[in-house]
Amino acid sequence: MSKSQIIWLIILFLILATACAAYVAYRKIQRKIKNFSREIFGTDDLIEGWNQQADELAETPKSVSGMTRLMEPQIARDFPDFSWTQFKGKAENMLISALQAIAAGDISLLTGASSELQDQVSGMIADNKTAGVKEFYNNIHIHQTEIANYVKKEGKCVITIQSAVEFYHYIEQNGVVTEGSKERKTQSKYNIELVYIQDAAIADKGNAIGTTCPNCGAPITNLGSMVCEYCGSAVTPVNIRVWSLERFYEVDYRHA
Repeated sequence: MSKSQIIWLIILFLILATACAAYVAYRKIQRKIKNFSREIFGTDDLIEGWNQQADELAETPKSVSGMTRLMEPQIARDFPDFSWTQFKGKAENMLISALQAIAAGDISLLTGASSELQDQVSGMIADNKTAGVKEFYNNIHIHQTEIANYVKKEGKCVITIQSAVEFYHYIEQNGVVTEGSKERKTQSKYNIELVYIQDAAIADKGNAIGTTCPNCGAPITNLGSMVCEYCGSAVTPVNIRVWSLERFYEVDYRHA
């Protein structure tokens, strides 16, 4: 056997050895992937398992911070005439209309919102137009709405309302879906801020609707007060006009 033949045999042997090693490594990786897929998804096919998991998540509503039982009595002590049922419906209707307004690019579809919230939705519509995209929210359904928090600060009271929402959400650019899915639902949750201006001067909101004494015009800064602390006149109980929905945001998608 010539020297050149020996060299070619060595090269062939090295190629075969490398191929065998690569195949063995591939089989090991494949077994590890299958074992991982079985352990996590209960199936040998990782992609199939991933899709099954995504389908399950698409059908499972998000859990909300259900603090209503704890917070509602606190709110009732401050505002005896506060109706959670009334504001819950108001917040849900506003949220649905906001998503519909964004999808249609039409701010007139927004209902029950303050000027601040109208500006927020208008900005979101403008951002989509600037980016040259169209955002869709179809088949919107709210599973659950609860009070998530209640705080008093800087001359105002803020009730954070949280809703678990499902919809078909996707974004198109030039007719092509670039984000989301037309076929798979999205489960999400939104926070909505319901605000009562206790003291407009401290809250630094010149256009706020506060509670004032009908006799002397003094601001009523004591929560739930039925009597003016300056002149002693009776004060009209707090009503729905004093509270306003001022902001909403998605909790686990674009916001933390």
